[in-house]
Amino acid sequence: MLMIRLRNLIALVAGLVVLTACATSPTGRSQVILKSDDELEALAAKQFAEMKASMPLMTDQATIDYIACVANHIVLALDEPHSQMEWEMAIFDVDAVNAFAMPGGKIGVMKGILKAARNQHQLAAVIGHEIAHVTARHSNERASRGSFSEVGVQVAAVLLGGGNQGATYTAYEALKAGEALGIMLPFSRAQESEADVIGLKYMAKAGFDPRQSVPLWQNMNAEAGKAPAEFLSTHPSSERRIDQLVGQFSVTLPLYNDAQTAGDVPNCIAPE
Repeated sequence: MLMIRLRNLIALVAGLVVLTACATSPTGRSQVILKSDDELEALAAKQFAEMKASMPLMTDQATIDYIACVANHIVLALDEPHSQMEWEMAIFDVDAVNAFAMPGGKIGVMKGILKAARNQHQLAAVIGHEIAHVTARHSNERASRGSFSEVGVQVAAVLLGGGNQGATYTAYEALKAGEALGIMLPFSRAQESEADVIGLKYMAKAGFDPRQSVPLWQNMNAEAGKAPAEFLSTHPSSERRIDQLVGQFSVTLPLYNDAQTAGDVPNCIAPE
């Protein structure tokens, strides 16, 4: 009887969400969007400003020019309205092999990413991927899922605990542990795979060779060391990711060839 009530409650709430907040990603995937874009962009701007104030920024002009060159080519290849946004980039003088993009057009690149992205094409694959998270509204989708999941966990925990405070706490902790295996990961594997697909198109349209995405992720895997089991990771396994990237070449190589024919041939010079 208790499980029937729980299933009915979850179905009711989920139904209301689907009816009131249905959206579609650039690849046609269904999304639940509950958060205001303006709200997330304001929060992102605040967090980005705090990062710039608290983390060392790159001062080497050759490195700044190189990374900015790649990012500018990617941004110019975006569709409207994103190509018209005032994108802002910060390059952090830290060794982490990482990069990110935030709602509102904020791009962060850690110097350490150049250990894996060893030429302009590989760096374009990274930046294209991160920008794709923004254009596909993955942060909004993630934040919306987080808000809904938290409410659902609280309700489910009360029902499972039968109103007993100690039992409720135990049920809540168990459900939160389950979330760590996939419900509340920073970006889901579906989102990561989607960002790969979209980002690959961005880099190809900008004149960067999409085939270089394969050695990039091989380098990333080498830098990361032994990868965790795929179901515990926010990213697809390297083998699966590479298979998916190669599967997109029939679409992205013509975009790359068209860009080259049109004279879009980036020449971003890596620092010595």
